[in-house]
Amino acid sequence: MKALAAVLAIFLIAIQAQLWVGRGSIPHVAQLREELSQAQADNDKARARNAQLQAELRDLREGLEMVEEKARFELGMIKSDEVFVPLAPAAASSIKR
Repeated sequence: MKALAAVLAIFLIAIQAQLWVGRGSIPHVAQLREELSQAQADNDKARARNAQLQAELRDLREGLEMVEEKARFELGMIKSDEVFVPLAPAAASSIKR
């Protein structure tokens, strides 16, 4: 009977050790949950960025307004009947209203 109690006590200690310091331990599971929530937050940000890029791509495919806007602001292009008047930073800041 003492041998059976000793074996059961050893098994109980082994199970408790796995619960507190093993692979499936409580601290390890908490760390994995934190990593999971961080990964989900990163995925949500990536999904939002992908949706923005898809909307921009759809606009580029469907209409010329987006192309014209990008050409004007990013490349500094103007239409053939327009006149481009550059303003110097010093001159623009000295104009009083």
